[in-house]
Amino acid sequence: MYRHRNRDGSDIALPVGKVVCVGRNYLDHIQELRNAVPETPVLFMKPATALAPLEEPIHLPAGQGRCHHEVELAVLIGQTLKQVDTATARGAVAGYGVALDLTLRDVQDGLKAKGLPWERAKAFDGSCPLSRFIAPTQLADPQHTPLALAVNGTIRQQGDTAQMMTGIVDLIAHISQSFTLSPGDVVLTGTPAGVGELQGGDDLLLSLGDWTIATRVADKLS
Repeated sequence: MYRHRNRDGSDIALPVGKVVCVGRNYLDHIQELRNAVPETPVLFMKPATALAPLEEPIHLPAGQGRCHHEVELAVLIGQTLKQVDTATARGAVAGYGVALDLTLRDVQDGLKAKGLPWERAKAFDGSCPLSRFIAPTQLADPQHTPLALAVNGTIRQQGDTAQMMTGIVDLIAHISQSFTLSPGDVVLTGTPAGVGELQGGDDLLLSLGDWTIATRVADKLS
C-alpha cells in the first residue's frame, strides 16, 4: 500500500491525494513523439489508486499493448493552493521525489486518434510508481538537477530539470488556477526524451541528482 514517506522510511503526515501531471514539458520529448508544441501546459490527472511504492516490483497490465516508462521529477504539495502566485507555490513544496508516469502507448494512440481522453492509458491502477521524498532543502537547485533512467544497465532517459518549458513553481501556480491542490497531492513535471517499452523482469535505476533508486518490473504481468 502506498503512503508518502521520507527518504529515511519515516511516514510523512500528509494524506495521499491526486496526481496532477503535465504532458509535453520537455522539447526533446515532444519531438520524439512528433507532437505539437503546446502554447500552455498540457494537464491530466491520475487518481490516488495510481500511486505505488517505487521500491516495490512494478506490475504492468497484461493484454494492453506497449507500456512505456516516463521518468519525472515529482513534487509533494504541503498546503492548499487555489489560484496562487509563484511565491506561494514555492512555499507550499513539501518534498521532491522521482516517479514513473507509466503509459499504455498503444491504448493512448488509439484514444488520441479518436479524439478521446487518455485516462485508460495514463490513470490505471499502479500507473504512477513513486519514490520516497526528500525535503526541499536537500535538493540544491530543483530547477537545475539531472534526471535519468537506466533499464538493464543501459541509459534510456537522461535530461535536466533546467530543460523544462514551464518551470516547477510556474507549473504549480498554473495548475492552481484551474484545480485546487490539496496537502498530499503530487505534481509530476514532465519527462525528457528517451521513453520506451518496459518488459517483465527489467531492472530499473532511476536517479535525481546524486540520489538513485533501484526497482524492477515483475516477471509476470498483472
